[in-house]
Amino acid sequence: MAECLGVYVLIVSAHLNPAVSLSMCVLGRHPWMKLPFYVFFQVLGAFLAAATVALQYYGDGGNLTVTGPTATAGIFSTYPADYLSVWGGIMDQVIGTAALLVSVLALGDQKNTSIPHYLQPVLVGAAVLVIGISMGSNSGYALNPARDFGPRLFTYIAGWGVDVFKAGGGWWWVPIVAPCVGALLGTLIYELMVEVHHPCIQSDKDMITNVKYKISAVQL
Repeated sequence: MAECLGVYVLIVSAHLNPAVSLSMCVLGRHPWMKLPFYVFFQVLGAFLAAATVALQYYGDGGNLTVTGPTATAGIFSTYPADYLSVWGGIMDQVIGTAALLVSVLALGDQKNTSIPHYLQPVLVGAAVLVIGISMGSNSGYALNPARDFGPRLFTYIAGWGVDVFKAGGGWWWVPIVAPCVGALLGTLIYELMVEVHHPCIQSDKDMITNVKYKISAVQL
């Protein structure tokens, strides 16, 4: 729901996710120069959101534990299930984020769909929900480096301590690196499986014709 509403209310390109922003830069749809600023504010937004959640649960009795039956750090960031290895977690995040990017690119591809712009955020939110339901049991489906690292940094500062980075065998870097790899993989899959097979639309043909005409005129 938050993902959906966030895309709705912003008047700029509401990626909200560094992995998506990175993919848009790779595709040439977003300037690389703006990527660090997007990532910074995405992490900052997640940090402030975690602070808001902590304020709501301030009366929990001060149970600031990361693991065990009374753990509360998982309210804010993702932690792997006991049976999940690091490599299993990497695969989990790569596959989940790749599926998310394929969905995002498909929904926003005007050559492939006629979905109205105002419905796209709803469907992106639905895609996140489906991925979470089907793949979330392993580690909570971060899919978003900012959504995980911002709250993790908050819990480190707010009293949970360094254990938020030690838990799960040093799990903290997996929800940062693996979603970026998965996003690039999902982008590559969509480009190779769908995008390159789009027929050249009339406007593209006209543009090519105009370029050829200008080249011929210069040669004459």
